[in-house]
Amino acid sequence: MSINSTVGEVTERIVKRSHDKRARYLDRIAKAAERKPERTHLGCANQAHGFAACGPIDKERLRAGRTPNLGIVTAYNDMLSAHQPYERFPPLIREAAREAGATAQVAGGTPAMCDGITQGFEGMEIGLFSREVIALSTAVALSHQTFDAAVMLGICDKIVPGLFIGAASFGHLPVVFIPSGPMTSGLPNPEKSRIRQLYAEGKVSRDELLAAEAASYHAPGTCTFYGTANTNQMVMEMMGVHLPGASFVNANTPLRDELTREGVRRALAMTALGNEYTPFGAMVDERSFVNAIAGVLATGGSTNHTLHLLAMSAAMGITLTWDDFEVLSNVVPLVAHVYPSGSADVNQFAAAGGVPFVIRELLAAGLLHGDIKTVWGTTLDAYAIEPGLDEEGHLVWRDAAEKTGDERILRSVDQPFSVEGGIRVLDGNIGRAVMKTSALAPERLTIEGPARIFHSQEALQEAFKAGALTGDFVAVVRFQGPKANGMPELHKLLPPLGVLQDRGQRVALVTDGRMSGASGKVPSAIHVTPEAVAGGPIARIRDGDIIRIDAVSGTLAALVDEKEWAAREPATADLSASHEGVGRELFAPFRAAVGEADTGATIFFRSAA
Repeated sequence: MSINSTVGEVTERIVKRSHDKRARYLDRIAKAAERKPERTHLGCANQAHGFAACGPIDKERLRAGRTPNLGIVTAYNDMLSAHQPYERFPPLIREAAREAGATAQVAGGTPAMCDGITQGFEGMEIGLFSREVIALSTAVALSHQTFDAAVMLGICDKIVPGLFIGAASFGHLPVVFIPSGPMTSGLPNPEKSRIRQLYAEGKVSRDELLAAEAASYHAPGTCTFYGTANTNQMVMEMMGVHLPGASFVNANTPLRDELTREGVRRALAMTALGNEYTPFGAMVDERSFVNAIAGVLATGGSTNHTLHLLAMSAAMGITLTWDDFEVLSNVVPLVAHVYPSGSADVNQFAAAGGVPFVIRELLAAGLLHGDIKTVWGTTLDAYAIEPGLDEEGHLVWRDAAEKTGDERILRSVDQPFSVEGGIRVLDGNIGRAVMKTSALAPERLTIEGPARIFHSQEALQEAFKAGALTGDFVAVVRFQGPKANGMPELHKLLPPLGVLQDRGQRVALVTDGRMSGASGKVPSAIHVTPEAVAGGPIARIRDGDIIRIDAVSGTLAALVDEKEWAAREPATADLSASHEGVGRELFAPFRAAVGEADTGATIFFRSAA
């Protein structure tokens, strides 16, 4: 199938606007690749430090410097369920490398914070910036210049984008991302959400709420809803930096282990010491990022990727914009309904056909670039396959399902849940914003109501508890952008707003903060830019202004006389309480340097867009 004309045009525009920066990036990694990868370019003392702690076999191979050495960058910790399985991975990777005649070493670790734990508390205000710290940590890990390839062990929200940005600085190396997989299914996500709303209404106890949460988040692996962590995995597969079908194989299973071993073999096969040299920075190109956007749109993925993909692409000299999401959303249909867009979890999504089925469908419709290079050693055209084990436990592959296993979860391109993708870009006199539409009922795509202004999610919760949130309204929660307080996710807003919506009130949210992939049934215009602390128009809104959110026409506006609107002084806020404690004082340079949401909300590559 030839590429869809709109997809082709968007790709051409990205290539054109990125030309000079991309050329400089490719030239830089080409120069880095000119140095022979063998460790013999290092001084003798440097080499000795590098293998001093190794066993006899690895030490001899590293001393000779003629066999590949694989760097492991790990985001392991045993507090975060998705990353706890990585404790087992380094021995597994070292064993697979030795079997291939190579060596592997843990190059370094990166932080991996859990948004589920910090949600609604002070630690969330450094959450987005942890992406930059992870990128820096990845650069430190690989700075020893003693590796011929690298594997990235990370899976959750800011961790995969941070690893990607860091790896891009070493784009002359082959890189394979290795997921840990989702946990098995626990309490269904809709039931968890129901209990949360009941608790918000005071109808169940804290003990009952904790029991429901513990039954949902109950085992090693990623959470089973389709938030940022699981969207990350789909994106990596769409870009060809995972093995085919690797995203949603459960943690700590024999198939998961075999995929990890195969990922090691592929990383070693792609080094400059062999015949398949595949540098990460050249393998991933403009078409790869277009595929990533198409995947997010087709599956109703996380809105965090309207930030992350912009930052990730900039690290490779490629400039994406929100307009690319908007234009592609017009032609990429929504083919998946996974919670919060539907009731299914990611395990049910995988059982219905999962990412390989989505790839098959989008390729057949010309909505993906099937000719991109991948870590599998093929183009993406070969990714419509699923992994499995034969009777002897060996890794085998079968064609992806030709038909969905459950039309309530996954559909073909010609019978989608929606003819448009799951994310819209809104524009108007309030600024620009993104809106996740895949989880919304059609009648909630457009809403008008008077503004109720809050400068924290706690203030809105207090108003809810006091019974002050009556009638229809649009909650404006501002001073939550990256410069203000690190752009936290604001999920504590959803239970009370959901309660009000269920009572029959027409409610919506406008914020310069984040909501991520877990945002659900309440219409939410998020990532508003310019942000309030920078004097953005959202700071001009006053209580009672009529706000219109229209995801059909792509409008976000305050219905205020133009002259009055222009003459208004922007509101200000005392943000000092968000700038100290829980490590936040250490991130003052990040808040000062960070760019706006529509350029990735990153401290790097400020001139990228």
